[in-house]
Amino acid sequence: MPKIEIFTQYGCPYCVRAVVLLKEKGANFTEINAPHGSVEREESIRRSGGKRTVPQIFIDNVSLGGCDDLMQLEREGKLDALLRGKQN
Repeated sequence: MPKIEIFTQYGCPYCVRAVVLLKEKGANFTEINAPHGSVEREESIRRSGGKRTVPQIFIDNVSLGGCDDLMQLEREGKLDALLRGKQN
């Protein structure tokens, strides 16, 4: 199984939506609280190549993007393979 991390911020509807989808998929993931101005938020910005929004999702240390990117992968039928650690 791949290592899945999601950087979130309390009260963010996009974060909630992404977490719900990951849970519905049965993915094992680590949710990292990354409020504005925190060390965790700075880490997510650095690791994502400068993306400042939350959520930021990483699979095996590769930036997947945010909620919209996650939902797009789901619509395209590509998310399940990524969550299982298989590339399409």
